[in-house]
Amino acid sequence: MENDKFELLKNNVQEIIDFIASNNAIEANNKLVDVSEELDELLDHSEEDEDLREISRYQVLLNKLHEKILALDGQV
Repeated sequence: MENDKFELLKNNVQEIIDFIASNNAIEANNKLVDVSEELDELLDHSEEDEDLREISRYQVLLNKLHEKILALDGQV
């Protein structure tokens, strides 16, 4: 089941990337907020080290995507 959660996260992150690529900062930011909440929920319920490492990777990725969204928003 956890793999399903991470697969869903992966797909949602790809949507954020797609919004950034199409210069849609508003939708990218909205999706980023949703994914961040999902990630927080996973973090609250995860106990295994491997899951925590995977969550940490997604947190770093979301932070980088947030920076890209802010830069994109400044260009629009």
